[in-house]
Amino acid sequence: MELNTKTLLDFDAALEVPNYDRSKVTTGIVHFGVGGFHRAHQAMYIDNLLRRGEGFDWGICGVGVMPSDRRMKDALRAQDGLYTLALKHADGTLEGRVIGSIVEYLFAPDDPEAVIEKMAAESTKIVSLTITEGGYNISHTTGEFDASNPDVVHDLEPGTLPRTTFGLMCAALALRRDRGLPPFTIMSCDNIEGNGSVARTAVGAFAALKDPELAEWIDENGAFPNSMVDRITPVTTAEVTAEIAQTFGVDDKWPVAAEPFTAWFLEDEFTSGRPPLENADVNLVPDVRPYELMKLRLLNASHQGIAYFGYLAGYRLVHEACQDELLSGFLLDYMNLEATPTLDPVPGVDLDQYKKTLIERFSNPQVRDTIARLCAESSDRIPKWLLPVIRTQLDTGGPINLSTAIVASWARYAEGTDENGDPITVVDQLSDTLVPLARKQSSDPLAFIGYRQVFGDLVDDRRFVASFRKTLDSLHSVGARRTLEEVRGL
Repeated sequence: MELNTKTLLDFDAALEVPNYDRSKVTTGIVHFGVGGFHRAHQAMYIDNLLRRGEGFDWGICGVGVMPSDRRMKDALRAQDGLYTLALKHADGTLEGRVIGSIVEYLFAPDDPEAVIEKMAAESTKIVSLTITEGGYNISHTTGEFDASNPDVVHDLEPGTLPRTTFGLMCAALALRRDRGLPPFTIMSCDNIEGNGSVARTAVGAFAALKDPELAEWIDENGAFPNSMVDRITPVTTAEVTAEIAQTFGVDDKWPVAAEPFTAWFLEDEFTSGRPPLENADVNLVPDVRPYELMKLRLLNASHQGIAYFGYLAGYRLVHEACQDELLSGFLLDYMNLEATPTLDPVPGVDLDQYKKTLIERFSNPQVRDTIARLCAESSDRIPKWLLPVIRTQLDTGGPINLSTAIVASWARYAEGTDENGDPITVVDQLSDTLVPLARKQSSDPLAFIGYRQVFGDLVDDRRFVASFRKTLDSLHSVGARRTLEEVRGL
């Protein structure tokens, strides 16, 4: 059965549907980057509130900026913004519900002015972001906004309609200032250390280039809360769509599947109010940094730890790799010996239990997360999640061999062939640069890590270079499994 407002009450009771009148939900949040994660996480939390009879002025208007977002626009509009969220339990149970919190969707390339006006409306109080690590246009090495990006250059030209997320936001903020309205809160929900601070840097830098007075107004009056978000959400495959259709009888053009676990820690800093998120199990905290570092350096960096070693060892699904004791043991060693010493105290969290739970989550056979997903866009992920661990350990004299081994496994993977000589499709915005550098490693072992745009000055550190070279040589000579044994001292 097709999914839309008219068919909601016709589904079997096994599929939970909204128990609230969606016609009474108005937009209070504009969200950029409506992908799988947003729909499995933030949109679900707002849906939880609505099911409690709360937050009816906090509905979501999704916004797509990239050409690829047109598919999401078409899918959501055909279904009145509704979609199916299926939670995949380790025992094989599939828990399905229809999410109704996205009540509008705008596609910026078709009508940027409509997007600007929506954000400039008095009813819009929050603009949230899941635009991925690379979407903030921040240099890995300088930490500054890249004003040379062609789309940014376009948006800075006088009289042009903006193309970029930050161009659109700043245009809306200028309108709000002119109308005597406070700025909306900008709430980043991306996996970036200090995501709110990064958003503040990007917005502030763009505004300063466009309108210095606007930048000053935003700086004085705006709010950019940091957050930590957590839920493993694989890409929706045709198999997942078919499974959901068969189980629940729903013909959903783009459902989303996720693990049961979810968490959201959020700083309580908003310009014009917020939904009562604490009633939907969101943890409102004064400082999100301890929780953020825990998640990025344990969960996200561990994902990279299993990605390249797992692929080179012949695995293609995350749970299969993590059920291999050699690989899961490597992850636990990395977390215990190198990542945990770099963390701040985490109030209310049992770190040992958290790490144990991570291995259990990665091992969930029903999620069927792919190694390929974890390997994608590494040049955005490694510098933000893993390299800070290495830098901190270098500064304190702590061990680095395990975290450096992950870098070496990426360098070997980026050569574009596996241990059988079969080609690897390297998906990365810098692949045209990084793959040729990786392929030079047989004659120049430092070619890859010498790319300072990604690695900064790490190539100048003798301890890091020695550890990297030893592991890379081992990967070339004895392969991934034997290298893991050597790195772990087995």
